[in-house]
Amino acid sequence: MSITKTILKSNKSKVIFKISAEAAKDFANASLVGDFNNWDASKDQMKKLKKDGSFSIQKTFESGKEYQFKYLLDAENWINEPEQDGVVETEFADSQNSVVML
Repeated sequence: MSITKTILKSNKSKVIFKISAEAAKDFANASLVGDFNNWDASKDQMKKLKKDGSFSIQKTFESGKEYQFKYLLDAENWINEPEQDGVVETEFADSQNSVVML
């Protein structure tokens, strides 16, 4: 899995989130969910790449901020990004969110 960041003009950053083919092999669908979309799994559906079976999505964010997120696979399996910039404890005792800092 990976995160690729590109700083754009006008205080924006392009971020590509990718779930590797190995991590995605048993799943048909993936969503990027986070505080930027009210944790709504229907808003940022990830595209499954035919060439290798990985999932990917590109988003544009305001630079100079940090965003919490997770991946949701097949609407029931929550996973964190291992290459995140940080983690934040959630209100649930056994859960953390990944953080991307821009």
